[in-house]
Amino acid sequence: MSLSLGLFMPNCSNMPSISRHNVAPNQWHYESNERIALHAESLGFDYLFPVSRWKGFGGDTNFLGESLETITWAASLLKATSKINIFSTIHVPLFHPFVVAKMGATLAHVSQDRWGLNVVSGWSQREFGMMGIQLEPHDERYQKTAAFIEILRELWSGNFPVNHSSKWYQISDGESRPVPSVQPAIANAGTSEDAQSMTARLCDWAFISLTSVDQAAVVVPKIRERARMEGRTVKVAVFPFLLWRDSRKAAQEELDRILAETDRVAANNWMNDLTAGSGSFDDFTLDMLASSGGAIHVMGTSEDVADQVTRLDQAGVDAIMLTFQDYEKDLRRFADQVMPLLSANGVI
Repeated sequence: MSLSLGLFMPNCSNMPSISRHNVAPNQWHYESNERIALHAESLGFDYLFPVSRWKGFGGDTNFLGESLETITWAASLLKATSKINIFSTIHVPLFHPFVVAKMGATLAHVSQDRWGLNVVSGWSQREFGMMGIQLEPHDERYQKTAAFIEILRELWSGNFPVNHSSKWYQISDGESRPVPSVQPAIANAGTSEDAQSMTARLCDWAFISLTSVDQAAVVVPKIRERARMEGRTVKVAVFPFLLWRDSRKAAQEELDRILAETDRVAANNWMNDLTAGSGSFDDFTLDMLASSGGAIHVMGTSEDVADQVTRLDQAGVDAIMLTFQDYEKDLRRFADQVMPLLSANGVI
């Protein structure tokens, strides 16, 4: 397989669209997540990736307002599965690297090294403000995240004692035991300049948002070149929203229905938070965010979907973390209607 398959899991409510249309209301529940995980594993998928949220976005849907915390979520799914790799997502403002080092080493031991970590610097002041946390300016957030990852990697290396002194952390004679037998993979989900620079220097995965399939051919080589200049290699993952029907017209009509039922209050809160704090979605329209939560649209017929995924593979993408309207139903459809085409194209 040249392209790894994964799922951007529905561990939060109303995923993936900020819309009232065709919502699978209970798919964020753990029982549904476990069924989806086991099905994906049986199909040969390699990765499960979660969203981490602490507060919803209001409106009628309160988009992402119900959510499963991703460390405990991963622990449960790692015990339910046997092969698939499962990430947790943590926000740097809420966790100390010692805590994550201990939890991560535990999950690595529990799962025979199938656990990975997505590190998020934090971007929603509306979300963190409810906890009394003031987010730093964007560039300083990534400086803090870089220090966080450096400490974490040292603690996981077992090269004790660990000492660190910065604006963000003071570590004296630090150690955390046990250590994982191999360093867990670390991902960063950001495409701003600060994010790309830090990812190239310290992370294993760049989990990126794109406005189109064609943009991958431009962005992926730049990420690889940044990593090369640091003497490193970084894998690239994207998250497509797959929407396919028997005809392109029917797929477009379904997208139109999603947009017609957009929760404008929640969508505007999402957009305002991103514009103020993220830097990773600056080129996205409100409609794109509302329809897919910022995922690339991969649409049309099953043949169209397979062709677009093939183009992502040809652009150098290492993994795709798929999002669906109804994960359980659409994963079955994907296995029956799209995976054979991808196999014929030599993608999987």
